[in-house]
Amino acid sequence: MTQSPPRPEERAGGRQGVLLVLGAAILWSTGGVGIKALEDPPLKVAFYRSAFAAAALFLILRPRVRRWSPAFLAALATYAACLISFVVATKWTTAANAIFLQYAGVVWVLLLSPAVVGEPLRAGDAAAVAVAVAGMALFFVGRFGPGGLGDLMALASSFFFAGLVLSLKREGEGGAQAAVTWGNVLAVVALLPFVSRDLSLSPRSAAILVFLGVVQLACAYVLFVRGLRHVTATQASLIGMVEPVANPVWVFLFIGERPSAFALAGGGIVLAAVAWRSLAAAPIVELLPPPD
Repeated sequence: MTQSPPRPEERAGGRQGVLLVLGAAILWSTGGVGIKALEDPPLKVAFYRSAFAAAALFLILRPRVRRWSPAFLAALATYAACLISFVVATKWTTAANAIFLQYAGVVWVLLLSPAVVGEPLRAGDAAAVAVAVAGMALFFVGRFGPGGLGDLMALASSFFFAGLVLSLKREGEGGAQAAVTWGNVLAVVALLPFVSRDLSLSPRSAAILVFLGVVQLACAYVLFVRGLRHVTATQASLIGMVEPVANPVWVFLFIGERPSAFALAGGGIVLAAVAWRSLAAAPIVELLPPPD
């Protein structure tokens, strides 16, 4: 039985969906250069970034929490931790290392899914995990000293991202928007005791932080959610890979930071493994990309 060709309005919707997801990925990719451009300490950056993001998300999405279940609370905690650890990692290591290692969170999702949500680890998944782990190992070549703390923080961010995805899968559909919004609120509350002694911002820092919270986080997520209405999760996952590619490019162009050859090779291997896994089956992450 042949499948009828898509109608003109479906093709137009598909193009619109691609552009929306692509726009979200490009906005997300500016996180590295924005964070690097700030002279403020990382916890202060994470505090204001999440504060502005939470305000914007409440205004735009007006999310409703269906229930404050243990899975939803775990999603809030892991998302808040992911946001904070990514900012710290970006400050402490190169933007390329931070974003590439965070994308490796898909590896931990695949490994932990059998125990947490009862999804089997298939042969293709195991192969993708092995390839990605080999890529991650390249990030730590010659970096097991003080300079490697940022890479370890980025790796921690990938674990928190995996915890978010698995928590949302246990919670079921409909919790992602509320988790993203309230997760930013939780990050603000958790960070306040550490930054309350100095909440002052220069006009330059305030402008960059408003951009990071409102545009780079909140508006990008809204574009992504709307784009998902017109494209498949697999398409969205693959289009979203523009983010880790563009992130270190912006940082190089505007800050002059050069990732190492090992990092570039490792990042390429990790992204290839994730892309392979996305094409082979429906992606694990259907509701939310790495929340950087």
